[in-house]
Amino acid sequence: MEISLVSGSAEHQTGQAPDAGLVEAQQRLRQMVLDTLPSANSRRNYAKALDDLFIFSAGRPLTRELLMAYRASIESLSASTINVRLSAVRKMVSEARRAGMLSAEEAAHLTDVPNIRQKGTRLGNWLTKEQAKKLLSIPDRQTLKGKRDYVILALLVGCALRRQELASLDVETIQLREGRWVLADLEGKGGRIRTVAVPVWVKHGINAWQAAAGIEDGPLLRSIAKGGKLGKTLSDWAVWSVVEQSAKQIGIERFGAHDLRRTCAKLCRKNGGDLEQIKFLLGHSSIQTTERYLGSEQEIAVAVNDSLGL
Repeated sequence: MEISLVSGSAEHQTGQAPDAGLVEAQQRLRQMVLDTLPSANSRRNYAKALDDLFIFSAGRPLTRELLMAYRASIESLSASTINVRLSAVRKMVSEARRAGMLSAEEAAHLTDVPNIRQKGTRLGNWLTKEQAKKLLSIPDRQTLKGKRDYVILALLVGCALRRQELASLDVETIQLREGRWVLADLEGKGGRIRTVAVPVWVKHGINAWQAAAGIEDGPLLRSIAKGGKLGKTLSDWAVWSVVEQSAKQIGIERFGAHDLRRTCAKLCRKNGGDLEQIKFLLGHSSIQTTERYLGSEQEIAVAVNDSLGL
């Protein structure tokens, strides 16, 4: 049995309307995959990967040779991005097998497409304590927008939230536990639940924003139109924009919301934070993941090769 990835209309091939040009089989496969994913970010990334595969296939049936050619066609992307796209393809094959569209043998053959090997540990980007303070001073906290933007930055760097977690944060999540304020029962990546302590300085920022905006329930963060009118929600891309624009004002390019999550973890560790507690803060499934995230095995500020004596 073969899965035909017949190409859709010209409109789909331009990438202007992701769903409009998909034939019925493509739409079914795509939706089967997306329905299994709890994260909006994962759904977006997997949808992009499958749409690109459908365009690349140009009517050819799904074979291992086609998938290897697809992998080669995206080799200019980073290894992590390529591997995410290959994961999406494997998920599609797995769902097709469950639906009886492929035999177990055919599915095993199709999923035998190796990832791109990542060499070394990617350090990512983060701020020093001084840079973090400078970033937090950027929003004009005399204005409504400035109060909101400060809360965005403060929750990212102070509580290590992902931008999707921040954008969807409800006022009801902010609760008193054991005599201190926390973000209770946050659902993060992979459906993992965690509770995050809120530093006092972050809570002060939240209080100032809520009082100025008159927000008592519902989404904590809202869009702000001209004239100060509040919207009902705030998108995760708006969060990304606030971080990017603020970072540029302190002279840092290509800096995103996730870099502030890493900044929080790095500063916690440098100030003696326990690795196990940092794991809970980040919502990681294992200490090993947290160690890789922190780059614990590599010290940059005081590197071993600084003392060569040459």
